Amino acid sequence: MNLDNLARIDLNLLVILQVLLEEQSVTRAASRLHLSQSALSKSLNRLRDTLDDPLFIRTAHGLKPTAHAVQLSDKLPSLLENLSQLTQPPTFTPASSDRKFSFAMVESAYETLLPYFIGPLLSNAPNLRLDSYGWMGKSIQDLQKGQVDFGIAGRDLHPKSNVHMDRLPDGIAHQLLFTDHQICLVREEHPILSAITTGNWNLDIYLEMSHVQVRCEGNEWWALDYHLAEQGHRRRLSTTVPDFYGAASVCAHSDLIFTVPSSFARHAKKLYPLVELPLPFDFIPLAYVLLWHERNNDEPGHRWMRETICKSVADAFSNI
Repeated sequence: MNLDNLARIDLNLLVILQVLLEEQSVTRAASRLHLSQSALSKSLNRLRDTLDDPLFIRTAHGLKPTAHAVQLSDKLPSLLENLSQLTQPPTFTPASSDRKFSFAMVESAYETLLPYFIGPLLSNAPNLRLDSYGWMGKSIQDLQKGQVDFGIAGRDLHPKSNVHMDRLPDGIAHQLLFTDHQICLVREEHPILSAITTGNWNLDIYLEMSHVQVRCEGNEWWALDYHLAEQGHRRRLSTTVPDFYGAASVCAHSDLIFTVPSSFARHAKKLYPLVELPLPFDFIPLAYVLLWHERNNDEPGHRWMRETICKSVADAFSNI
């Protein structure tokens, strides 16, 4: 594309050319464009100079387009329509949109959040394409670069968290979806359950137990582990696995204890014979947040997606 040549063209002349092609009369074209015949004739001469072609031949029956003008008449309407679209404010019609949106999500969100908003999104916009990827250490950078549209991250609201609401990277906006808390899962008939019934469940016993842990973003430690370390404690991480369902399965088939968000525990208990225990000490809540880049704040499609996701999740958890 030669932008220097394009910059020398008055785009208004293309509108005049289209009307002349339709009317094939200077008088009718001038009237339609609310111009004098003299002004229109001057514009036509500028068009001839710019395009290096006479464009029209005067006849007894009006203006007849030259061969070059006939060629232009095939391309000009779609070109002007595209230019017209550029001047319109952005719009988004869910029912007819076939846009693609991408997500980077923490693994637990696939079970605890995705089922609540995937239906409302696709029922209102059936032609959307939704691509999702696992949340990784570079997902925030992917949001900044525009390589993904949305992030859904679950983080303990710990001051050192890299998604702490007061310390998000430049350009990253957020909306809190819901807060959760950590609980413990053990298999049915686990020896510790007898101690629980006698009220003997505390931090010391928790630390004595062997734990199964999910690696998040490649890290074995969660904010819970940093919290315990600040108090001089450390969990016995016996087994680490890459996903939540794997950890739940390990927990159901061993004496390991699994500390997990309560929202995920509801789903794990449907699949495995697990018993839920409260965390035997106070710990900060877990936040699930929707993340996006500020450049998309006012883009209609992104705004509709955000509003639909947030409302769907809020409605779902208000009934739980």
